[in-house]
Amino acid sequence: MADQPRLRKPDTRTALAELLSQMRATFPLDAPDSRLCNLDCNGCSKKLLEFLEMQIEDWERRLGEGETPTFGDLEKLGRMARKIHRALVRNGVLSPDRNPEARS
Repeated sequence: MADQPRLRKPDTRTALAELLSQMRATFPLDAPDSRLCNLDCNGCSKKLLEFLEMQIEDWERRLGEGETPTFGDLEKLGRMARKIHRALVRNGVLSPDRNPEARS
């Protein structure tokens, strides 16, 4: 039996960069207000997306400056993205199948 190369998990900088990329692809950060706001709202979609975009931009800046995130940073950002995703699904901004991460 031939030895198979072991797949290495990415370091935290790479993992966070991939997470940020997934978040930018999943969330409608540039959506017009008319798409985000409706009368049946459970948490302001516009404010949630503005907050999420600030977090993404902050981490992109920090990665650019050479900062190395911890596993806790990854978990915190992922957990926040899942919560915002659920709120946007409840508000009808996203469909349930558009998930930023495999687990929910």
